[in-house]
Order: sequence, then structure tokens, then C-alpha cells
Amino acid sequence: MPKNKGKGGKNRRRGKNENESEKRELVFKEDGQEYAQVIKMLGNGRLEALCFDGVKRLCHIRGKLRKKVWINTSDIILVGLRDYQDNKADVILI
Repeated sequence: MPKNKGKGGKNRRRGKNENESEKRELVFKEDGQEYAQVIKMLGNGRLEALCFDGVKRLCHIRGKLRKKVWINTSDIILVGLRDYQDNKADVILI
């Protein structure tokens, strides 16, 4: 049998991971934002996070981050608080 060289399927379209060592600048929270730690991934672009002010919130991952940036449990994220719903928030940055 011929040796599998890994060029079949979608492997030839994928690029190399060259941005592993790239550093990002630290973004500080503003008013209406809060740091949080991911407790549980719920699916459908949602997660449960414990904010640093002690409130457990249901967070929605916005479309820009949904497939490009992967979020795991125990990650620290920056969420935008909603004025009209205290128990829900939107993920701004990972």
C-alpha cells in the first residue's frame, strides 16, 4: 500500500500556524465591562462565566469571535455588561 503523505482532503488548503509567538497588548476594562472566568461552555455561541464582581452570567459570543477564536473552560475573558439585563453579557475579548 502507498504511504500516506498528508496532502489529501483539506490539508493542502490549511496554512502553517506561524502566529504562535505573537504577543498581544493587554486591553484594560472600561466602564460597562468586566473580567470573567469561563465556567461552562453551553453551545450555540453561549457560555456560562463567573465575573470578578461575583455574579454568574450567561455570555453570548459575538460573531467576529465565534469560529476564529477558541474559548475553553477556565479562560479569562472580557465581557460587556448589558444595561437592561444584569444576568447576561457579551464576550468582547479573550
